[in-house]
Amino acid sequence: MIALKHVFSPITVKSLTLSNRVVMPPMGTNLGNADGTVSEENIAYMKRRAQGGPGLIITEITGVHPDGVVSPHQLGAYDDRFIPGLAKLAQVAHEAGVKIAMQIHHCGRESVYLLRAGRAMAPSAIPSIVFRGTPREMTIDDIKEAIASFGQAARRAKEAGFDAVEIHCAHGYLLTQFLSALSNQRADEYGGKTLKERSRFVLEVIREVRRQVGPDFPVSVRISAEESIRNGYTVEDMQTILPDMVEAGADIIHASFGTHGSPAGITQAPAEYEPGFNVWLARKIKEVVNVPVIAVGRFTLPSQAEEVLARGDADLVAFGRQFLADPDFLIKAREGREEDIRQCIACNQGCIEREILGEGNIRCSINPETGQETVYPTTPSRNPKNVWVIGGGPAGLIAASEAHRLGHKVILWEKNKSLGGQIRYAQIPPHKEIYGRWIDWQIDQVRKMGIEIKTGIEVDEGLIREGKPDFVIVATGGEKIIPPIPGIERDLVCDAWQVLEGKVRPTGHVIVMGGALVGMETADFLSEKGVQVTILEMLERSPVLKITSHGYMLHKRLRDKNCNLIFGAKVIAIGDRAVEVETAEGKKTIAPVDKVVVAVGLKPKDDLKYALERLGIPFAVVGDAKAPRRIIEAVEEGARAAWSL
Repeated sequence: MIALKHVFSPITVKSLTLSNRVVMPPMGTNLGNADGTVSEENIAYMKRRAQGGPGLIITEITGVHPDGVVSPHQLGAYDDRFIPGLAKLAQVAHEAGVKIAMQIHHCGRESVYLLRAGRAMAPSAIPSIVFRGTPREMTIDDIKEAIASFGQAARRAKEAGFDAVEIHCAHGYLLTQFLSALSNQRADEYGGKTLKERSRFVLEVIREVRRQVGPDFPVSVRISAEESIRNGYTVEDMQTILPDMVEAGADIIHASFGTHGSPAGITQAPAEYEPGFNVWLARKIKEVVNVPVIAVGRFTLPSQAEEVLARGDADLVAFGRQFLADPDFLIKAREGREEDIRQCIACNQGCIEREILGEGNIRCSINPETGQETVYPTTPSRNPKNVWVIGGGPAGLIAASEAHRLGHKVILWEKNKSLGGQIRYAQIPPHKEIYGRWIDWQIDQVRKMGIEIKTGIEVDEGLIREGKPDFVIVATGGEKIIPPIPGIERDLVCDAWQVLEGKVRPTGHVIVMGGALVGMETADFLSEKGVQVTILEMLERSPVLKITSHGYMLHKRLRDKNCNLIFGAKVIAIGDRAVEVETAEGKKTIAPVDKVVVAVGLKPKDDLKYALERLGIPFAVVGDAKAPRRIIEAVEEGARAAWSL
């Protein structure tokens, strides 16, 4: 194991001394109250992260102006009435011995909420690439008001007891909009042809923040070092203005990347990207400034950060989603238990996609505590039960571990000889190996708990009657759907699971029936092996959304490999090396075909619930046994079934 002498070394920035070099960067939670005030959920979430002992926590975006918030739930700092709630966030960090900075933010045009209300503003009246709506162009008075608002928000952060403030100058929000030639086409002193000319607004914001907080209060500036979009600015462009930022009052540069409109596969950093993939930008920044630089880039283990710090590529390292997956990862590393760290799998389902798709507040697909700190049970049950968990996939493993943690006697049953469920297939397509590492970790944790595990046994009514459990959690998963299509029984046909586990190795031209995740990933797997693939999907649009990081990367890879995706296509018959399809244009035959792979998904396998009803034994059905779904739903349902006991 790598010694972590750099990670656990202190660093001082003006009045601020950090005990280590780990930063928890801003992450939106959607936990705030409807009026932008700090909620009990915000406080509980912050307290749990602070208990992990990072050197510095930076809050999620905190609005400096009512016409600059992404949504009403975004935390606010545009009025003194917000100070008491914000002070509670600072207090819980300090109680844990952790320093905390408040990130101050103005969204500019990047808010569907403000665009719909006609309140969005920007340097120029150019539509948002993502939200399409057009903001109004800011007047000089608007600009002066925004600058003053940043200063006043910084003053409130200091009054609320924060140890530093961070100016959000990244990710396509207002300050980046002024820097970008794609959104700033002003002809006055706040526009210009070069990045240096367009930096005036940013520099005036930094100066005003410095004026309001005084000379010794640390000021961080989070930048998109590269815009990561066609015709956007580069890190070489950014290097021309970084010394000006430092001269204006920046004490720390937080080196992020990307903007609204950048490909999701870049900015959401999915599993395709290696830990530390973005460190090179921090290194480029250090070439031109002599202040501490924070590196970001899908870090999951402190040993990864140690290498970056030892090389001198950055002075601090930000672990974002890792704090959601395991807020105690730094404690475990300090204790030499790196193997016990629950590593983020970069799926983005709970932390990013929920917000993008409007599904609710923050979650973590593999850590059911995240975002649910106020309801997460922390004390043993007063009424311990004999609990059977039937099924050893994600839902069952989480249900077993959570029930055991709460003091119940648990037996975990699995009909197969090994645990893992559908993850054993999900880990096989390209760039999905991390899912396998997670399920292996989860299985190892269950074994370390001493939970009784019985594999190779299919539980039936007789076994339940004999064992007399007090409660049963049914996590038996799903079974393959075989559509009633003429010719489906032909040797030409197999299913996705047979392909993924290597029982069938198609070559030539392969039809994949089903364009949802199973079909897309199976096509990805086959395309990687040089197979020519055509995907047929009944829906008119892909059910795998390109706006998500995994969806974007999947579509890109399949497009690059010339995979043919046909939507609105219903297979009506399978012949001898031919598939008959019905589309809006009519019927057509696709031939020649060397293999047809059925990938239309799963249906619940929940037969045991009828036996349990007959026996009068209380139960819960979770995961795919309830309805086929993603890891995030399976994990949360498994956990909540255990919490309900």
